[in-house]
Amino acid sequence: MDKIDFTGRVAIVTGAGGGLGRLHALGLAARGAKVLVNDLGGAVDGSGGSATAAQKVVDEIKAAGGEAIANGASVTDFDAVQAMVQQAIDAWGRVDILVNNAGILRDKSFAKMEIADFRQVVDVHLMGAVHLCKAAWPHMVEQKYGRIVLTTSSSGLYGNFGQSNYGAAKMALVGLMQTLSIEGAKSDIRVNSLAPTAATRMTEGLMPPEVLQALRPEAVVPAMLVAVSEQAPSRMIFCAGAGTYEAAHVTLTQGEHLGLTPDTPERLLASLAQVNEAQGEIVPLSGAEQSTNELQRMMAAKR
Repeated sequence: MDKIDFTGRVAIVTGAGGGLGRLHALGLAARGAKVLVNDLGGAVDGSGGSATAAQKVVDEIKAAGGEAIANGASVTDFDAVQAMVQQAIDAWGRVDILVNNAGILRDKSFAKMEIADFRQVVDVHLMGAVHLCKAAWPHMVEQKYGRIVLTTSSSGLYGNFGQSNYGAAKMALVGLMQTLSIEGAKSDIRVNSLAPTAATRMTEGLMPPEVLQALRPEAVVPAMLVAVSEQAPSRMIFCAGAGTYEAAHVTLTQGEHLGLTPDTPERLLASLAQVNEAQGEIVPLSGAEQSTNELQRMMAAKR
């Protein structure tokens, strides 16, 4: 088996002052990466802030013989994120790996949720990742190498009651992955998503204690290490929890060609089973494959 080794690589991990982010940072450092540990040091809902959390993880890495620096920027502040990337460049001359892990929760049913709470969650999860990717992208293009992980969630992939804001942001990150992986391919920038199931402070109130004990966040880290390794795939949605590793896919069925007539809506309603038929479904390589499939089905129907 190929050894996963990050010697000489420089990584930035956001939200790395505790929980899963801390373990990501420690895991990268243990395999030789130089790590910029970013954490705002706020509460689960994003309030407050202190650089102490990030510095403690830096101290852990250094105590184990690794190299690390701390950063307390909010990922919602693009200027601060640009400065954070420059901090890594100034310290080590390059940026190879981004682990977009920073996040907050403001859970409520959609009916009771304030728009401000929806916007803040999207700003941290989605725009925070956009900011870091945008700031590091030119450096990765120039060096013809980059590895990016975007932290998605089953709440985004499949939905979860009370998490419309979180789910919307997490599914948006999959869309970001799809396009960045296409645009980055010529520069060997590989982009993957990771949907973790792990007991962290963000999940303490969501699951029973015995389940949280089984879902040790350490079991998610191997998927992250693979996703940012030199041998990494691209455009993969890794799912990981309790020592099990899966992949999620956004697929396209073959569908049903119905043409366009006055009764097409009624015939479509009657044909939903055929439209949903999973046999023969594909994982498109780009959005163009939808239109290609539709035109091919139309031409086949005419023959």
